[in-house]
Formats: sequence, structure tokens, C-alpha cells
Amino acid sequence: MTQVIRSAAQLGTVIRNERLLRNLTQQQLADFTGTGQKTISQIETGHAGARLDTIFRLLAVLGLEIAFSPRDVGADGNLGDVF
Repeated sequence: MTQVIRSAAQLGTVIRNERLLRNLTQQQLADFTGTGQKTISQIETGHAGARLDTIFRLLAVLGLEIAFSPRDVGADGNLGDVF
């Protein structure tokens, strides 16, 4: 299933749901990715500032990937509407 993710909180929710589907604890996921349980907790709760390489390791372990697509910014092209 394709999901649109536009915030750290949404990404954290997806990672948490995938972890739970695989019956992994935060500590197990941390061990697989070479990071700490606290880092996993922070990512899952949407705290900003996670390292991109950590996110990529998490996604790889969970069998997920990132795909980019154009975003509709509205008829007037106002970038203020994007966020």
C-alpha cells in the first residue's frame, strides 16, 4: 500500500505500525539498525532531527522504501499552501 507522508509524525506512525506488524520491540529494531531504543522511540513519536541514514536503515529493516512524486501546490502555485 502506498502512503503519503508529509511530516515526521506521519513517518513515525508508519514505522511504528510496520514494527508492530513484524512483532518487533523497539529494542529489537534498534539492535537490527545499530541505534538505540531511545532513537526508535523518538522517531516513532515524530520528533524532528533523526539522521537520514538512520531512517534509511529503519526502512530497509522493515522492508519499506521512499518514492517521490510531484505534489499538487494548488492552482495559483502558492508554496505557502504546501505546508
